[in-house]
Amino acid sequence: MIYQKAKAVGVSDQPDDTGATDVLKVDDYTGIHALLNPLWCYYGFRISVIALTCFGVVMVFSASSVTMIALGLSPWKQALLQGVYCVLGFVFCVVAMRIHSESYRRFSFVFVIFSIFLQLLTMTPLGVEVNGNKGWIGIPDKFTMQPAEVMKLALCMWMPWAVASAAKHYKLEGLKAYVPMVFIFLACLGAVMLGGDLGTAMILVAIGVTAMLVGGFPTKWMIVSALVLVALVVLFVVTSPNRMLRITAAYRPCPASALQGECYQSMHAKYAMASGGFFGVGIGNSREKWNYLPEAHNDFIFAIIGEETGFVGAAAVIVLFAILGWCMFVIALQTPDKYASRVLICIAIWIVGQALVNIMVVIGLLPVMGVPLPFVSAGGSSLVMCLLAAGVATSMMRKQPQIQANIAAQRV
Repeated sequence: MIYQKAKAVGVSDQPDDTGATDVLKVDDYTGIHALLNPLWCYYGFRISVIALTCFGVVMVFSASSVTMIALGLSPWKQALLQGVYCVLGFVFCVVAMRIHSESYRRFSFVFVIFSIFLQLLTMTPLGVEVNGNKGWIGIPDKFTMQPAEVMKLALCMWMPWAVASAAKHYKLEGLKAYVPMVFIFLACLGAVMLGGDLGTAMILVAIGVTAMLVGGFPTKWMIVSALVLVALVVLFVVTSPNRMLRITAAYRPCPASALQGECYQSMHAKYAMASGGFFGVGIGNSREKWNYLPEAHNDFIFAIIGEETGFVGAAAVIVLFAILGWCMFVIALQTPDKYASRVLICIAIWIVGQALVNIMVVIGLLPVMGVPLPFVSAGGSSLVMCLLAAGVATSMMRKQPQIQANIAAQRV
């Protein structure tokens, strides 16, 4: 196989710019090199999304049925609700994949402003507090949504364009060219932190830093910004007794007095994972879901997956997320459209990064953060927005020449 850098003309970060961008060209897709085939990645990505989502509905039913019965509700309630969100999300996904990438770029600024507006509504009487974080809006026990999930996709769509646009004016205007972009990004973080959701804010930081790295943000200022963000995270942690308890619970042996307190959730997650063994105890046979493990169908659903399907099932979920990330990165490297390429990378960092954080929390490598497992955890906001993001990613993938040609051939 021969790898080479080739100049290819593509759509730039400004509609009237016809500049060139570097793309990776691969001349041979045989053998192991088939993993770099954009067509394989295009269909592998879509199959992985469908597999994770459908498996998630099954596991949400298994993990939530006992809790629903304990609340005097139908054991099917959470699963049916997840199924409705699944169908709605797939509809949004199909619509999103048929929208041209230029439309996303054109309306991305409006989308990010709308997401900030939704997030600020959490500070009004419409705001709903869950587990100490006021990050939802709606009517408790009837309908709630998490605006931060909308903001994640909005930043993935807007920041690649905003950073690249500012980079074009950097030589003439200096650092002030980035001021509007940085201000709006900080407004997004501030709106989320008003509700006290540091875990979600860190996912937004990962998206923003990724967009800056691939968009040409000055290196020296990137280092300064990273240090400032780390300092802010440390400040938010040390000034919150609850967050400090979570960290100490994750990184020190738990005394007997803490087993019913800050260590309770993480310890029962480990019990679930340990009970699963290699093949698991069988779907539906979890012991920890009998109201021992809090949020078993939500943030800690990976623990139930590990218990019921064992190492094999847990590894399969990790492999599916690895395929998602690999496929988005491979196609991003081979796409001449700079905007589409950068959006794909940002979405990959969001989806795969959040999955990695969730899994690391469950197995005890990170303190409890309260971020869901994409496509799998219960919750309409997360599932619908992840499927919508998958639709946007598919639309961006269609800017890759071989995928574009394949789709055109199917229409003939």
